[in-house]
Amino acid sequence: MTAIPSTTAPPTWTVLVVAKAPVSGLAKTRLAAGVGERAAADLAAAALLDTLAACAHAPRRVIALTGDLDLAERADDLRGTLDDPTTRWTVVPQRGDAFDERLAAAHADAGPGPTVQVGMDTPQVTPELLADVAARLLDHDAVLGRADDGGWWVLALRDPAHAAALVGVPMSTPTTYDDTRVALTAAGLDVGDIVELTDVDTAVDADLVAAAAPATRFARAWTEQKAVAR
Repeated sequence: MTAIPSTTAPPTWTVLVVAKAPVSGLAKTRLAAGVGERAAADLAAAALLDTLAACAHAPRRVIALTGDLDLAERADDLRGTLDDPTTRWTVVPQRGDAFDERLAAAHADAGPGPTVQVGMDTPQVTPELLADVAARLLDHDAVLGRADDGGWWVLALRDPAHAAALVGVPMSTPTTYDDTRVALTAAGLDVGDIVELTDVDTAVDADLVAAAAPATRFARAWTEQKAVAR
């Protein structure tokens, strides 16, 4: 595996992917309203595979997973990627009730050491961008990347124990980024910024992300889906 060059990133850090198995009827429900449940789940699977590929160059890789991967679209591809001995993914179950609790627990399970956490809604993310986020932890306790829907697409923490500050923060709202930043700052953390990205939740989002990253599995799947819908 070819390492992504970085002279500034910490020598050891963990990329943490928090994901839901892309099962038809359970994944991308807003997108499913326009394209159908199976197509939406397939797009979610493509996005997750793109995300895992972008994370493959991180020093350590952990995925906090919920749902039955055996029932997912592209299950064989996903299993093959997670079981590939060259990338050594550690798979841990999500634990906790509300999403804020599960995020805090995932960080705790991924530690110790600096942690860069992403979801499965930004297939346009790149290895270089993730390394840049990790590098910013040399100057900040945390790095939070805004998503254009008011949420956030990445949270990096120098100490994953600080994810306890997420408990009680409302998730999946138009003010989640602002609320999360307030909670991290209130915990005494110096919070750095990174580029804003688009989360894929709707067809409009899918168009934007596919255009921005045309070489991704997600973009190919979206193009094929639009062709079928014509």
